[in-house]
Amino acid sequence: MILQMRHGNVYRLGYVLFEEYGNVVVAGITSNAEMKGIPLTKKDGAVKDSVIKLNYIFTVSENMIKKTLFYLSKEKKERIVKELVEKLTK
Repeated sequence: MILQMRHGNVYRLGYVLFEEYGNVVVAGITSNAEMKGIPLTKKDGAVKDSVIKLNYIFTVSENMIKKTLFYLSKEKKERIVKELVEKLTK
């Protein structure tokens, strides 16, 4: 799921990897298409083409979540899992 969260005085997007004990582990999303990561397109549901950055993972409190924006397809989620596993087993 793609969500909007408060980070200081701004709102950021993130892809939820998992939730546990009131914490949400997310991969950051950027609209800078030049960055490496998994493409997130308007077809996927994004307002503008973006990139899910699997090298930028962090934890936020569920209280910081403003709202859920949309859900990814099964194929896109499988790609994320595959690339995370590759990074973790290098």
